[in-house]
Amino acid sequence: MSNTALLSIQNLRVSLETAQGSVEALRGLSFDMQRGEKIGLIGESGCGKSLTALAIMGLLPARAKVQGSVEINGLQLVGMPDEGMCKIRGARIGMIFQEPMTALNPLQPIWQQIAEPLLLHQGVSVSAAKLRTLELLERVQLTRAKERLTAYPHQLSGGQRQRVMIAMALACQPDLLIADEPTTALDVTVQKDVLTLISQLVAEDGMGLLLISHDLGLMQDQVDRVMVMYGGAVVESATTADLFQARRHPYTQGLFAARPQLNLKRGMRLTAIPGQVPDLSNWPRACAFADRCAHVESDCREVLPSLIQINQSSHWVRCPPWQTIEASQ
Repeated sequence: MSNTALLSIQNLRVSLETAQGSVEALRGLSFDMQRGEKIGLIGESGCGKSLTALAIMGLLPARAKVQGSVEINGLQLVGMPDEGMCKIRGARIGMIFQEPMTALNPLQPIWQQIAEPLLLHQGVSVSAAKLRTLELLERVQLTRAKERLTAYPHQLSGGQRQRVMIAMALACQPDLLIADEPTTALDVTVQKDVLTLISQLVAEDGMGLLLISHDLGLMQDQVDRVMVMYGGAVVESATTADLFQARRHPYTQGLFAARPQLNLKRGMRLTAIPGQVPDLSNWPRACAFADRCAHVESDCREVLPSLIQINQSSHWVRCPPWQTIEASQ
């Protein structure tokens, strides 16, 4: 474990209670993030991306069982009482949730919602918090910011609400920003503006960024390193440039092959990964991708493979036969 890491996660395991009993939803997640680093988590829905964010924030269901380590600047979060986590959330870790219309309080004007973490964590006066709120709204480039201080969420567009969420997440200048599908339901133009804004603010404040998405194109432009998740585990991890140059895990190759391409002839079908993500209550005990993989071996169904380092590089893959699988370009 790196002593200098902003965020250090080691062997994180999360078990959830289902109708079929306890199920391990995160299976040994480990990675370090340095200050100023931008890391992307990508994968299909149900692979464990958002669960990872909730585990970091201490927002898991009450009956969830957590093992392993999550440290922010050396401070252990796993096992921390909720009273302690309340002092961390918003102050040292900010989070932009998927859908601002459900994350924002419909009964409060936006200035009160942005000012709340300032009042809770920094103890400023209401007038000072309101002034700071205006500064934040101007910083996230919300048009007519002063006029919108007293607006309610339903009076704003999707892109405007997302900017409010970003302002709220940045209010206390956190060390780590988690953005969980921050451009959901936004049109392409607004998506680009929001992502550019997040990247700019992260660079200005020197924060770490954990960006969660299923959009490969978004990852290519916004993060330094990509971790591909499947079945509650990272199956491939590499710098963004390396991953887009060559993919080693069959699942990662499938994700890239399924991307829409401009040069496809009209009427041609996109390449799809056969099968579907297994239900959480029915995950295989070993490699969760085994039933969908064209390169499956007998050992893949017996034990969860370990991450293997490729040629002494920063590229890792959770697939024992990776050397016999041609890298996709």
